Amino acid sequence: MKRFVLLCALTVCFAGVVSAQDMPKVDVFGGYSFAHVSESGDGISFNGGSASAAFHPNGWLGLVADFGGYHTDSFGVSENVYTFLFGPRVNFGHGKLEPFVQGLFGGAHASSGNVCVHVSRVHPQGTSECGSFSDTSFAMTLGGGLDWNATQHLGIRLAQLEYLMTDFGSSRQNGVRLSTGVVIRF
Repeated sequence: MKRFVLLCALTVCFAGVVSAQDMPKVDVFGGYSFAHVSESGDGISFNGGSASAAFHPNGWLGLVADFGGYHTDSFGVSENVYTFLFGPRVNFGHGKLEPFVQGLFGGAHASSGNVCVHVSRVHPQGTSECGSFSDTSFAMTLGGGLDWNATQHLGIRLAQLEYLMTDFGSSRQNGVRLSTGVVIRF
């Protein structure tokens, strides 16, 4: 009986070690991101990149930190947007294909180069005023993705598609973010 109890205790102790070898605890993603945001019907497209790290305390839950940088030259204005988002991820399965959903919350910082606005109400002769723009706002993404695991430690994020919301200038901007790239697991 003592041997049976000892065998059960050893099995329970080493089960955690064995399962930890099956599932990496951290994954790091880096890749290309496309973002399209709109406000009042006007849409702007951004190209850039994003990187994230996810810690997995167990097989299905991940805690994610996501950072992105995006750039556009639309309407003659050069604009940059940087996102810093954090939140939970839920993984479904751990085979060759690994789908996931996540909700990330944090902030976004936008800045633009020299913006010129034609002002006719303030200056009757119709002059232009130029300046730069910089603002930080609340941001969030809701969505998911699909990873293809080539090996235990290397994968390809086939697609990560998310609803993207920012709130610059006290006005909500709704959009979409699409990312693809490489995933490394430790």
